[in-house]
Amino acid sequence: MATTNDATNVTLGKFKIGGYIYWAPRGTALPTDSTTALPAAYKLVGYLNEDGLTISTDTDTTEVKDANGTTVLKAISSYAESYQFVLIETMNVEAAKLRYGSDNVTGQDKSMTIKHAMPSDEDFVLVFELARTGGVLGRIVVGVATRSEFGDRQEHAGDAVTYDVTVAANDMDGTGVTAIEYIGMPAPATGGK
Repeated sequence: MATTNDATNVTLGKFKIGGYIYWAPRGTALPTDSTTALPAAYKLVGYLNEDGLTISTDTDTTEVKDANGTTVLKAISSYAESYQFVLIETMNVEAAKLRYGSDNVTGQDKSMTIKHAMPSDEDFVLVFELARTGGVLGRIVVGVATRSEFGDRQEHAGDAVTYDVTVAANDMDGTGVTAIEYIGMPAPATGGK
């Protein structure tokens, strides 16, 4: 146990070079650490805008008072998390599918047809790849995500076209867990000089 403050435990919220966010169909095997490569079922969604990722928590509290108005019990009665991000690779077919729904997008990068309609209630897995300070890797796994909100989309020459998406992180396994975060160092390279 540490007995003094340690500045090496302070980190910036950067993303891993080469891939920020991946998604896969619900039921795809979930990663169990921060370093193992993701299976091919996980598709790269692309860059996020400069605001990165916002994780919001929503809780409700139940309060019980006695006959004199004194609080005798206060407990959290519900817990929910949501993940908001802005996709900037809008010509990436996986980004379009995440925003509009898999059934509403056909084609490939830079050549697709997008039906603007209510997305289905498909569940999916989201993985955010993080690069912590000092070479430490991070990974946030949302095992059962659903689309919950969308921001406005603007088309003009002054800014990139974006998809502003918020997803709900649902109970992953019946225990109330909404996401799992892994933090760890990559294994040292072996062999060679």
